[in-house]
Amino acid sequence: MKKYSFLAVVLFMVAFVSCSSVGGENKETAASGLKEGAVNQISTEMFRTLVYDNQKTPTEWIYAGTQPCIIDFYADWCRPCKMIAPIMEDLAMQYKGKVVFYKVNIDQEKELAQMFNIQSIPAILYVPANGKPQMAVGMSSKEEYIQQIQSLLLKPTAQN
Repeated sequence: MKKYSFLAVVLFMVAFVSCSSVGGENKETAASGLKEGAVNQISTEMFRTLVYDNQKTPTEWIYAGTQPCIIDFYADWCRPCKMIAPIMEDLAMQYKGKVVFYKVNIDQEKELAQMFNIQSIPAILYVPANGKPQMAVGMSSKEEYIQQIQSLLLKPTAQN
């Protein structure tokens, strides 16, 4: 009997630890297996699930996420893209739990690049939880990205 009680306690603790590690993640990362506090590469299919499904609502932007997000459109051959990658990783950690960070390789995800008319990279799409997304093209400093995050994604909204 003591063996079974001990086994039940161990199983309960394992289940509790497993559930508590997922509990701190948001809907976007927990459901998709993406890592919170990191810049996660996404495909067109993932984009439709996590951000916006242009096939369901082609004329109206309806954000699928619950937290604002940033999408870094990049290419492996792009030097400025490589230079901002560590900045985006730092920002993903800094804004963990507040802003979700994604990256899209425009060479692999041509449909998304066309959908947003990406002509120059790096291109950063700021997607607020409510409202329309805004695109910024070119390399910026970490401070400028922080300023954009604060003003476009985390600005206080009027209540009532």
